[in-house]
Amino acid sequence: METSPIPVVTVQTAPFEDQRPGTNGLRRKTAVFEGKKNYLQNYIQSVLSSIDLRDRQGCTMVVGSDGRYFSRAAIEVIVQMAAANGIGRLVIGHSGLLSTPAVSCIIRKIKAIGGIILTASHNPGGPGGDFGIKFNVANGGPSPDTVMEKIYQVSRTLEEYAICPDLRIDLSRLGRQEFDLENKFKPFRVEIVDSVEVYLQMLRNIFDFTAIKSLLTGPDQPKIHIDAMNGVMGPYVRRILCDELGAPANSAVNCVPLEDFGGRPPEPNLTYATSLVESMKGGDFGFGAAFDADGDRYMILGENGFFVNPSDSVAIMGANLSIIPYFRQYGVKGFARSMATSAALDRVAKAMKLALYETPTGWRYFGNLMDSGRCSVCGEESFGTGSDHIREKDGLWSVLVWLSIMAAKKQGVEQIVREHWARFGRNYFCRFDYEGLDPRAAFYLMRDLEAVISDKAFTSQKFAVGDHMYSVEKADNFEYIDPVDGTVARNQGLRIIFNDASRLVFRMSGSGGGMGTTIRIYAESFERDPERHNRETQVVLGPLIAIALKISNIHERTGRRGPNVIT
Repeated sequence: METSPIPVVTVQTAPFEDQRPGTNGLRRKTAVFEGKKNYLQNYIQSVLSSIDLRDRQGCTMVVGSDGRYFSRAAIEVIVQMAAANGIGRLVIGHSGLLSTPAVSCIIRKIKAIGGIILTASHNPGGPGGDFGIKFNVANGGPSPDTVMEKIYQVSRTLEEYAICPDLRIDLSRLGRQEFDLENKFKPFRVEIVDSVEVYLQMLRNIFDFTAIKSLLTGPDQPKIHIDAMNGVMGPYVRRILCDELGAPANSAVNCVPLEDFGGRPPEPNLTYATSLVESMKGGDFGFGAAFDADGDRYMILGENGFFVNPSDSVAIMGANLSIIPYFRQYGVKGFARSMATSAALDRVAKAMKLALYETPTGWRYFGNLMDSGRCSVCGEESFGTGSDHIREKDGLWSVLVWLSIMAAKKQGVEQIVREHWARFGRNYFCRFDYEGLDPRAAFYLMRDLEAVISDKAFTSQKFAVGDHMYSVEKADNFEYIDPVDGTVARNQGLRIIFNDASRLVFRMSGSGGGMGTTIRIYAESFERDPERHNRETQVVLGPLIAIALKISNIHERTGRRGPNVIT
């Protein structure tokens, strides 16, 4: 019996004023997406309508999620709306799961027009947690500012959306599913693909898997401990590190993706990855790593819980790229880091005689640099590192770089870090996060602080803290001019640079889930003398932090006694 074509329905709606995407797409409390009528549908229609109609008709898109609560329901809506809006084919991860790096990889491999990723990164999941929708463009990277602005402008005037409410797919069944739609000449196609396979094939072509496997299975193997934090990375860790590279099955924990990530924020840092930290402190393991919900961020720990600062991590990777077959084949073109990230990578770039680009926070700013052949490796202090193999930060790629370095040098994590400091000097670095602040209070605090540091007299100011004297050399609101297309990004963070190269940076973060505003304070100080590389970070940076607290009055103005998170 022949089935009748699935109808395409146009639904009347009204615009929402708060659908401007931020650094990582649109993030809100899950209850907003789930409970506000048409909130999800409006934003998906805005994303689809931002693609030129001629490009949209019959094109291919990728869809994946980090497995958080509401993802399956949202994927069903996305499929129904993609079909109604002329998309020809959707490629979706098995059970709806795809890591953010895997989405970028697949977009590039199959030459899709883009991809929709359902993730709020390291933010909590579950009904009371956060939900996010991120649109990656055809190069596999996050939407540039022009695309995000287009999505927002569409959302402000949206009056209707198109959907096929009767279309149903089975996310658990690998393979192709086809659907005939009313008034469409070609069937709409959905392909459910293995979440790991394409990404794994890419990694095989980047790394020396034989060398890594020898490290993990040889007589002097370091015991490793990997925490997938009940996010999307569980299947990737099991398949790649355990099955492919020989790590024991019991070396990977929390590998079952859960909708609420086991009730903890899936954030790989010293505050939230506490079970990994405690396990590593026991001294039984030589290498530890944790991943965030969607697999683009990571944390590295060495024996006895030795913490690798993310700013150091990207610098150490940069200094050792000749170990990786991919870079031996394609060469190293240059480096990039976000402005808030420490200058450790700058010193490596200088030694290697390579260009170093300083960008605003947000992975989208690295895309143009990589697409134009200016940059091979880039990183952010927020536990994200990646290279031009895709256009996203990549947690598992970063872990495999570290294991490759350990295999080649036959050294542990701490020894590798200390030898790097001895060669290049140490950039002491920390970040204070003040989360959930009243948005108005945060705005006025930053406005007033900018007025203080913009005063001409400020650039000649000296701050005495204990026996330390800091002289201001430069203070500004960071502005970035893209060297590729000349676009300008203004108001990217307040920075104070002292004459000894110490820095303070103040940023308001746009990556929250709608629960107030976050202000981040970054402090950095460089130390060349190896005899002074063993000091406690908070002791070294204490005077700078005291200056930051004094000139911002953040405790007095917010009623806080201290930061929520220190990294």
